[in-house]
Amino acid sequence: MYLKKADGRRAVTLPDGSVFSQADLPPRSTRRWVASRKAAVVRGVVYGLISQKDALDRYGLTEEEFMEWLRAIRSHGEDGLKTTALQKYRQL
Repeated sequence: MYLKKADGRRAVTLPDGSVFSQADLPPRSTRRWVASRKAAVVRGVVYGLISQKDALDRYGLTEEEFMEWLRAIRSHGEDGLKTTALQKYRQL
């Protein structure tokens, strides 16, 4: 079996005991950002699987966009990332 050499860590253990790996991150070519993909990128950065700079470069994100995703997750969980619930969670 051949394992592709990955930069950085291959996997991290989350507080709930589950394992989050490079394979759980969205593909580099992702253009359609659903809540679960946004959450996966944020989870990867928060738990040290990839650096924030690597995530921004890999997915073509701005720092402001990533920080907004992080704020939404911290405030409302993954539901805060759903565009259908944007008005419900929007800060005035």
